Amino acid sequence: MSSTGTSLIGGRRVGMSTAGMSPGSRVRRMPLGLDIVIWDAVPACLPRERPPCAHPGPAARPQRLIARESGEYLFVGLRDTVAALPPWRPAADVLLGPGDICFYDVHRPSVLDFPRQARLKVFLLSRELLGLARSDVPRLTHAPVTPTSRLGALLSPFLSDFADTAVVSRSAVGDMLAWNAVSLLSTLAGDHLSDQARGQQPDTRAPLMSDILDFIDLRLSDTDLSPETIARAHHISVRYLHKLFREEGTTVGRLIQRRRLAECRRVLTLRSAENLTIAAVAHRWGFASPTHFSRVFRATYGMSPSAWREFAGRGDREAGG
Repeated sequence: MSSTGTSLIGGRRVGMSTAGMSPGSRVRRMPLGLDIVIWDAVPACLPRERPPCAHPGPAARPQRLIARESGEYLFVGLRDTVAALPPWRPAADVLLGPGDICFYDVHRPSVLDFPRQARLKVFLLSRELLGLARSDVPRLTHAPVTPTSRLGALLSPFLSDFADTAVVSRSAVGDMLAWNAVSLLSTLAGDHLSDQARGQQPDTRAPLMSDILDFIDLRLSDTDLSPETIARAHHISVRYLHKLFREEGTTVGRLIQRRRLAECRRVLTLRSAENLTIAAVAHRWGFASPTHFSRVFRATYGMSPSAWREFAGRGDREAGG
C-alpha cells in the first residue's frame, strides 16, 4: 500500500510517493525542502513523484540501476517544479558499487536491480535548490559519484552519517545540518558536472575544457569576466567557446552565474562574514547589480539572500542554545 507525504519546496507543497517503502523504512522531512529516507532492506522502487505535466507520446524505457554487490548505496533524488518536462532519453544502465552517490530524477524513477542485503539512503530535494538547470539533470544521472573520486571520498561517508543523525536528531540540530547538507550537495553536483565536462570530451579537447573551467573559477570575482575574455585567454574564438559549452548542455553565462551564486550562498552562511552587507557579498563574487543578484538568487534557491542568511544564522543560534 502506498502513502503520500508532503514537502515544502520553493514555497509550494508537493507530494512524495512512498510506494514500495518497507515498514522498517525511516523518513525525515527537514527545512529547505530536504527529505531523507533510509531503508535497511531494498524497496520495490526509489521515492518518486508524479510529473508536473505528463509528456505526450510513448514513455522511454526506464533507466536501470544495477548494484555490483551488497552494501550501502546513496541516492540524490532531484525534483523539478516547472510546469512541464522535456522529452526523456535515459542513459544506458548504470552499474553501482557500495558507497556510490547516484543522482536520479524523481519524476522518471529508475528500475532497481539490487541484492536483498543492500542498504539505501536517499536525499530528496529540488534541482533549483542545488542551482541546477534542467539540462544538467541527464548529465548528473549518467554516472555515479564514486568513493574514489575527490569529493566522493569526503562526502560519501559524511552523507551516510548525516542521514543516520538527521532521522534521530532534535529539531535544532537537524535544522542546522540541513543547510550544510544542501550546500554540500550543491557543491557535489557542480563538481560532478565539471568532471563530466572534463572526462566526456575527446582527448584533444578535455585539457582545454579543464583549463577553461579553472580559469573561470579563479576569476569569478571579476565583473569583466565574459566569453570574450575567456576565449582570448585561451586563444580560441568566442564561437568555438560557445560550441564547447553547448555540447555540454549549458552556456558560458549560465555556468559563471551558477558558480558565483554558489560562492555567495556559501559566504552568506559564514559567521566571519556576518558583518558584510549582501550587496558587498554580491560584488565580491562578480555581481555588478545587487538587485540582479537578489533576483537570480531567489529564482535559483527559492528564497532571498537575506532569508538564506537568516536561516543559516538561526541554525547556528539554535544549535548553540
